[in-house]
Amino acid sequence: RLLSALRRRCDIAGKRLSGPALAAEGRVLRAVLYVYHSRLLRHRPYLALQQVEQCLKRLWKMNLVGCLETLVGLIPKKNGSKAQADCLVPSQPILETVALKVLGGCKLILRLLDCCCKAFLLSVKHLCSKEFILLNTVALGLLSRLWFVIQYRCLLQTLVSLYSALSTVLHLVSETQKIPYIKGFTFPSDVGDFLGVNVSSEAKKQKAKMLTAKKSTSWMTKFFPAMPEAVSKVGKKRKSETCTSAVKKRSILCPVDIGETVV
Repeated sequence: RLLSALRRRCDIAGKRLSGPALAAEGRVLRAVLYVYHSRLLRHRPYLALQQVEQCLKRLWKMNLVGCLETLVGLIPKKNGSKAQADCLVPSQPILETVALKVLGGCKLILRLLDCCCKAFLLSVKHLCSKEFILLNTVALGLLSRLWFVIQYRCLLQTLVSLYSALSTVLHLVSETQKIPYIKGFTFPSDVGDFLGVNVSSEAKKQKAKMLTAKKSTSWMTKFFPAMPEAVSKVGKKRKSETCTSAVKKRSILCPVDIGETVV
């Protein structure tokens, strides 16, 4: 039962980590950094974007998806004979390696969310200062989408639940045949203790910060101030006169119905 639950959670985590949305946001981020590399080497939002890109790069380089696929291949499928009480299980070194990578993945994703939040706040701040409007506008959309993809697909929560299943199987396997591979490190029973924060509360805090920054700055009103009432009335009057004259010219030049073919 524990092995089938571990297999199921490995499959879910692998699919969510290898989803097309996260990879697409990573490609867009690399393209933006490449375009602005020679112009904004010392710009603070640009440096914050570089930190986000470094976290994504490290997440891909640790090859967590491949490691989970290897573990799934070692977990036996359901046996046809229910009378068989024994089955092959992954060894302790394999489970310890995967558990360590899952802990590292949790730490990296938490750091990635934190970097996204900081870069978002910096971009809003510089956007209100009317500095590099195009870059900061693109960065805001990119960072909010990346943060939303990670939260919407529950990447961190999925890895936390995967580690709990891994920890249970690892404990049982080490009791059966103790072959420790990673020495000098004690695997925590709770990921929250290892990360030092509560996952759900930290996400809510970051979301509140980002929403507060967008509402309090109201940068759209700074860039596009409201027109005076007299100017807006004159503009509407001119627009209606232009449309009326255009319709009259069209009726003079081409006195046919709109639905008919005009030669």
